[in-house]
Amino acid sequence: MRGRNPIVPHRLRSIPPQFSWIDHRLVREGHIQGRSAPSLALYLLLVTVADAEGLSWYSEAALCRLLSLSGSNLQSARAELLQAELIAYCKPVYQVLDLSPVPAPRAPMPRHSGEAVSVGAILQHMMGGAV
Repeated sequence: MRGRNPIVPHRLRSIPPQFSWIDHRLVREGHIQGRSAPSLALYLLLVTVADAEGLSWYSEAALCRLLSLSGSNLQSARAELLQAELIAYCKPVYQVLDLSPVPAPRAPMPRHSGEAVSVGAILQHMMGGAV
C-alpha cells in the first residue's frame, strides 16, 4: 500500500518506559479546536511531565522558561485550559483531567406539594426525562 512505509525507518517511534501519552480524543472530540498556541503548548508539556494520575508540580518560572512564555501569557494559557476543563490547578499543582465526558448534574426531583408522584415519573426523571 502506498504511503505505509516509514520515511526514516531507523527512527521509528517506540513507547518509552516512563508514563506519558496524548489522547486521540483531543482531536476527535474537538478539544483542541479554538485553543491558542500557548495553551496547547502548556497542555502538551503538562501531559508529557505529569505522573500516572495527571499531576505535575512544575513551577511557573520553569513553565515560562520551558515554553518561552511571559508570566501573563502563562496565566492566560492556564485560564484557557481551566475554562475548557482540560486541566485543574491549585497552586503549585496542575492536574491534567480525563477527557471522558462529565455527566451533567441532574436537576432535583420537583416537589409536588403533598401530591403523590408515580413510580413512572420518578423513573423517567432518573433516566433524564422530564417529569
